Amino acid sequence: MTALNEFIPQLKERTYNPKIQDIELFKKWQKERLFAFNKNSGKEIYSIDTPPPYANAPWHMGGAVHYSGIDMIARYMRMRGHEVLFPMCLDRNGLPIEVQAEKEFKISMHEVPREDFLKMCKDILDRVGDQILHVCRILGFSNNSFEWEEVYKTDHEQYRALTQSTFIQLYKKNLIYEDNRPNNYCTRCKTTIADNEIDHKSGSHLLYDVKFKVKETGEELIISTSRPELIPAIGVVIFNPKDERYAHLDSKTAISPLFQDEVPIMTHHYAKMDYGTGIMMVCAYGDSGDVQILRELQLNPRTIINMDGKITGAVSQYEGLKVKEAKKQIARDLESQGFIEDKKDVPHNFPICSRCSNEVEFLAMPEYYLKQVEFVPKLKEYSDIMTFFPTYMKQVWVDWLNSITIDWPISRRRYYGTEVPIWYCKKCNHPCLPESGSYYQPWKDDPPFESCEKCGTSEGFEGDTRTFDTWMDSSISEIYITSHPHNKRDDDLFEQLNNRSYICDMRPQGKDIVRTWLHYTMLRGFQLYNKPAFNHAWISGHVVDSKGEKFSKSKGTAVMPEEMIEKYGGDAVRFYGASEASHGSDIRFNEQRLQGVSKFINKIFNIAKFVSRFPIIEDESEIDLQLADEWILSELAYVIQESMKGYDIYDFQIPSKILRNFAWETFASHYVELVKGRAYNRDNAFTDKQQKAAWFSLHKVIRELTKAYAPIIPFVTDLIYRDLYGRTVHLESFPKPTEIIGQEKYRELTSQILEINSAIWKFKKSKKVALSASIKRAIIPASLTPLSKDLVSMHKIEQIANKKDEMETMESIVLTDGVNIFLDL
Repeated sequence: MTALNEFIPQLKERTYNPKIQDIELFKKWQKERLFAFNKNSGKEIYSIDTPPPYANAPWHMGGAVHYSGIDMIARYMRMRGHEVLFPMCLDRNGLPIEVQAEKEFKISMHEVPREDFLKMCKDILDRVGDQILHVCRILGFSNNSFEWEEVYKTDHEQYRALTQSTFIQLYKKNLIYEDNRPNNYCTRCKTTIADNEIDHKSGSHLLYDVKFKVKETGEELIISTSRPELIPAIGVVIFNPKDERYAHLDSKTAISPLFQDEVPIMTHHYAKMDYGTGIMMVCAYGDSGDVQILRELQLNPRTIINMDGKITGAVSQYEGLKVKEAKKQIARDLESQGFIEDKKDVPHNFPICSRCSNEVEFLAMPEYYLKQVEFVPKLKEYSDIMTFFPTYMKQVWVDWLNSITIDWPISRRRYYGTEVPIWYCKKCNHPCLPESGSYYQPWKDDPPFESCEKCGTSEGFEGDTRTFDTWMDSSISEIYITSHPHNKRDDDLFEQLNNRSYICDMRPQGKDIVRTWLHYTMLRGFQLYNKPAFNHAWISGHVVDSKGEKFSKSKGTAVMPEEMIEKYGGDAVRFYGASEASHGSDIRFNEQRLQGVSKFINKIFNIAKFVSRFPIIEDESEIDLQLADEWILSELAYVIQESMKGYDIYDFQIPSKILRNFAWETFASHYVELVKGRAYNRDNAFTDKQQKAAWFSLHKVIRELTKAYAPIIPFVTDLIYRDLYGRTVHLESFPKPTEIIGQEKYRELTSQILEINSAIWKFKKSKKVALSASIKRAIIPASLTPLSKDLVSMHKIEQIANKKDEMETMESIVLTDGVNIFLDL
């Protein structure tokens, strides 16, 4: 018997306490700069365009789970031999922070000095940004650095200068233009918003049948409308060309009630014969359909709603009324003067601003546009080139591409964002752009030039006061990270990476922003570099409440990750997010299941704690592997091979479930129990080499299992690996199944071993004796005869019988494959 000696590498901690040990480990990782990016490592670079978390409000569990999955990608790719560019970042531009500041400070952006409002926004961003970074730390994220100066922020001058530089570049390519056209407009946020920033809410409104007159015939014409306040803004009246009821009215003129405006009547396929009376008024601007028709017909009716959402002087008798007030008043006036034929309540989907939930109007105003319609065919080609995980998420982008009919309005009438870098000549109003490279604030700074490039005069300039749509900043994130690692410009790295057929390896993101962040980044990657922005796109689902609805603070359903991490640990939250649903699917949060995961994390620690009782055997000439050892190593090689299939498609549910089942059910419940007697060499029943084979196999499984689990649960695996094997698991390579054991034939024994152990335990329970009770005699299948010594030790079998005549006095148990075992207490 080999004595257990003082050189055994015991786990230092008796129990796993993530509140203490996780924080200590994270500090150690940062001190060691374990995950710092090194472009000179000689390894192939794998770049991840980390989604900058928006810093206007603290994360709920959705953010914690989503970003944990991205960290798993980074950790796995490191273990596969890559140098991983994985920056930490914060998104600090755009409308959400402005809305948050207005709520928190109880002010309106346009009622305070711009500088003061920007400071209010920045104060919130700094506070919330710290909270988000704290969650990232206690979840064990392996971003290249968490030093504040190395965390890139989209409102940093260096980042904004890059946004402006790309704008200047595309402007000079004639891909950007200014136009005065109707757009979606939020009267609460007081800015243009893009189509993909519109949500819809269900409700109902009154549909009025209003009496018009036909000028040429004098006949009465009934038009159905839900927006009587837009009657003075009608540009055209239309009916469907197939509608014979109105065929005689084509090219005639309608006279509106109250206002007596003359409006042309014509046919158009947009009119629905079964909606209302089948004839439709097209206004400036009732909805997106009105906008589309008026553009198509090149009509310019009166705009009667201003940017404050009030009626303009174009309709003097209702001037100054808010839209809803005007709607009620005009409806009352129409009804009192006999112009309402009928009215009824009908269901309707109202377009609302996705940021503030205010109803959207359609107003004409000058904005800058980035061309996109003409590039849709090219982007469809890119959708075929890029690999999506999961594959069905590709269709989300393709569907959006198929819906695009207008160019992207990129300018906004807000404050906290990257400024449009243009000054206008006071003499000729020509837009003058500076050289790219610096950060410009035209609303408060003088231009970096003295004369107008068009008229040559120096009579002064007026700076543009607008900012960019926040997606103008976000859509260059892959360019920034590959040219500014650790937040420092590196042209050599960018040139090195730009030799590839794409800009960045991986875009991980949520499914809700495919039509914004992914789409705009791919568009800009093509326009700037004539290549796809990404090679891979990893699109995740959402974490929702138990009813499948979004988390809501107001409804009390929001679950904060700090609370869950405090109760169960960062690894438990990570593992829960990985195992609860296949990649791309939504997760309905269930705290009980998270609690169950935390028990498994402790199980991993306790298994390793048991294994740590035994010495590490490095010299395989000292061991004599038994069938049980060959079986468990074969099973280990198989589950690692299967887990890699999930890792390779970044679906972490696959490895989390496979490895969990192996660790808990196969390894802990069966193999560990099977070789305990041999590991301790009870009764000196085993040779030294057989005992050492048990030690070798126990450590081999723990060593490879912690490596395989390290991308998903980095804290407990590193704690185990450092204590047992003297170094961090996070610099190890991912296990290679062929290096564990060369044969898989031993896997054929798995079902028999698991079943015979379970059968014996069930037999003892049926006899109401302890599981540690002895079995007098047993006859086992011939295929498991080489396991007999381990089975004897495990189940305390006093005698392995082999005579057929003894079977008659023993109890027979039939296994699923038809094989019998015979037992006798």
